[in-house]
Amino acid sequence: MASYDVTAGRLHLKQYLSPTSFLKSSNFLLSTFETKTRYSLASLKLQNQFSFSHSSVQPDSSTIRCESSTDNSSTHSTDTFELANICWDDLGFGLVETDYMYVMKCSNDGNFSKGELVRFGNIELSPSSGVLNYGQGLFEGLKAYRKKDGSILMFRPEENALRMRMGAERMCMPAPTVAQFVEAVKLTILENKRWVPPAGKGSLYIRPLLIGSGATLYPSPAPEFTFLVYVSPVGNYFKEGLAPINLVVENEYHRATPGGTGGIKAIGNYASALKPQSAAKAKGYSDVLYLDSVHKRYLEEVSSCNVFVVKGRKITTPEIRGTILPGITRKSIIDVARKQDFQVEERLIPVEELLEADEVFCTGTAVVVSPVGSVTYLGKRITFGDNGVGVVAQQLYSSLTSLQMGLTEDRMGWTVALN
Repeated sequence: MASYDVTAGRLHLKQYLSPTSFLKSSNFLLSTFETKTRYSLASLKLQNQFSFSHSSVQPDSSTIRCESSTDNSSTHSTDTFELANICWDDLGFGLVETDYMYVMKCSNDGNFSKGELVRFGNIELSPSSGVLNYGQGLFEGLKAYRKKDGSILMFRPEENALRMRMGAERMCMPAPTVAQFVEAVKLTILENKRWVPPAGKGSLYIRPLLIGSGATLYPSPAPEFTFLVYVSPVGNYFKEGLAPINLVVENEYHRATPGGTGGIKAIGNYASALKPQSAAKAKGYSDVLYLDSVHKRYLEEVSSCNVFVVKGRKITTPEIRGTILPGITRKSIIDVARKQDFQVEERLIPVEELLEADEVFCTGTAVVVSPVGSVTYLGKRITFGDNGVGVVAQQLYSSLTSLQMGLTEDRMGWTVALN
């Protein structure tokens, strides 16, 4: 059973570190914690008691009640819980502290201990831990959605588990099995189910972390590793929502190099992108589109998204060659597009092809599908369509999100229902 009576740990020298800080930068400056937008649990109250089952929903009532019954029986089973009282319409892509997180340890023998659910809070790390000194860490990102009947769906969690295992091999880390990963995610969602937004109001973002938590002064794999899962309800990643975003091609900085770690979700990959991304946003752009570091000509990806180029019925995306993250949304969009008789190519894409494109869009767990309204390259602004959402981007977005949210039948076998 879950262990809930847990005191938040501390770093040596009385410094506290939140698990979410690993997203910030390889410097892990504690000052960044003060600027992170949060909702205090103490200020969050409860509302909207749910009583779930199969039957009717009463939209005019502050209490939504659904009743379920089994076949050939008049017995009704009811699962009652309360939904967190936050303004679901105002959700952005920022941290909302929830109730519980999952923690599992592993020594250097590669065997993980039995994990447990603990109260969300600070974690204890040695100042000489592998993750703080040498950046030995990975993270994943996936989502859960609430259906209109109140049930909850996960989207392709086994793919995230497999990607973490691939990244762990590159970073000299043991990783949970696929079964351990998926079970940890399920338990964390269920213990935080009051934070899963109502249908159509957002999603529950799930952040698994794998870090070298053991102390090591010498640059070597840590002697201990921690697998941790926490969650947060989120809205749109870009403030534009599904509206088109504006990108600028980066010529000076590069996200990844051949032989490096660009093809895995290593925590350091994202810290190095903060400077060019911040500079681009200061000039009014939404994000940065990176080129390859060898020829400085071929499209790679946006800071945290894969990119697609549309011309007629042909959709092209950069091929996976070790410098581009193998996105799970990317993989899903390719499959959905082919099912809809689009021709999809994975290959090198010269930046000049943007000049001839009908549409450009990005994909990722956080954004799902984000249409691109313009790309600026060497001072020249290239626009797509009438700066609206492209037909292809809208079609693929609707198809994938309808499946993720349980609005259409999942014939791909990608969703996992939580009971």
